[in-house]
Amino acid sequence: MKNILSILAVTAVFASNKITAQTPTTDDIKSVNEVVTADNVEWGWLNPLRGDKSPAAGKLWGDRNKNEPAGFLVKFKKGFSSPPHIHNITYRGVVIKGLLHNDDENAEKQWLPAGSYWQQPAGEAHITAADGEDNMAFLDIQEGPYLVKPTSEAFDNGERPVNVDKTNLVWLNANDIQWVSEKSNVQTAFLWGSHEKNQLRAALLKLPAGFNGKIKNLSPNFRAVVISGEVTHQFIKKDAKNKLQPGSYFGAVENATSIISTAKETILYIRSNGDYEVK
Repeated sequence: MKNILSILAVTAVFASNKITAQTPTTDDIKSVNEVVTADNVEWGWLNPLRGDKSPAAGKLWGDRNKNEPAGFLVKFKKGFSSPPHIHNITYRGVVIKGLLHNDDENAEKQWLPAGSYWQQPAGEAHITAADGEDNMAFLDIQEGPYLVKPTSEAFDNGERPVNVDKTNLVWLNANDIQWVSEKSNVQTAFLWGSHEKNQLRAALLKLPAGFNGKIKNLSPNFRAVVISGEVTHQFIKKDAKNKLQPGSYFGAVENATSIISTAKETILYIRSNGDYEVK
């Protein structure tokens, strides 16, 4: 069974496999100013050939059926358990609702609650199962198409699987991070990637209740997904405000500023090709 790792170990795993990994470490597609609220997500089937036996999939950005980066939501029914399979590409996931298990078919169930993170390498055989009444996750891929293939086609791409229960995340405050204003009381948990110039990276950003501030994007590619809580978002003060609940998404062009406020503690998944500032 996979060990539950601290987030520092996640970084080490990524770094140790950086040379052999096939997964792209940059994203040449420039993001735009856009918002997708949870109630406006376009839903279909993750595996159309299986119909309603398949999890539902909702588009946030990109097209998972093409060779391009994409972010999408996946909903699982209670009791869902896939047959053993592989994927042709690596994906990363964050649990938004319910309980999810992703591991070797012979492993004991390690149910990951909302706020947990996992990485599934291309080519590795595994199953995915769900045990909550309402189960949803966000998946992030750096290339496509996202395909399901039999275990007979398994291969080793040099990356390793990771399961991180939310209780094993390491949260850093503004004293440890130069791009977060100390007065904001914002915390960050690093998930994957490199902070070298123009390299993709992703982190969870925890905004306290009552936060009123801004996130300025300094990257050609910036995408944020609401994992928990609720955000009120607008790009400029004259824009209409959007209430972004879990499963919502916003992207931003380089040097764009998002005006953010929260009524309760909120966690964002932020994926960027460079830096951003929170203040």
